[in-house]
Amino acid sequence: MATATTRRTDAEAFIDTIDPAAMRDGTNLRAVAAARERADEAEAELVDTIRAARAAGDSWAAIGLVLRTSKQNAHRKYAALVGDA
Repeated sequence: MATATTRRTDAEAFIDTIDPAAMRDGTNLRAVAAARERADEAEAELVDTIRAARAAGDSWAAIGLVLRTSKQNAHRKYAALVGDA
């Protein structure tokens, strides 16, 4: 399974192969890659904060409320990731 670092390296390598004479430049693709990286970092931070909330005794109902989803959906998506399966 490829890691995020490997995928990022693969994406950067692909973008570097784009020939501006033959194709558009890679500016927009680089922006997409950068946004994806920020989203991955934000998701990792979210998982860490949910883990801390559960360790502090916060319920899945409360976590679901602040995530703007149901407690069932919050649990389904994050329980295994925070070690609360």
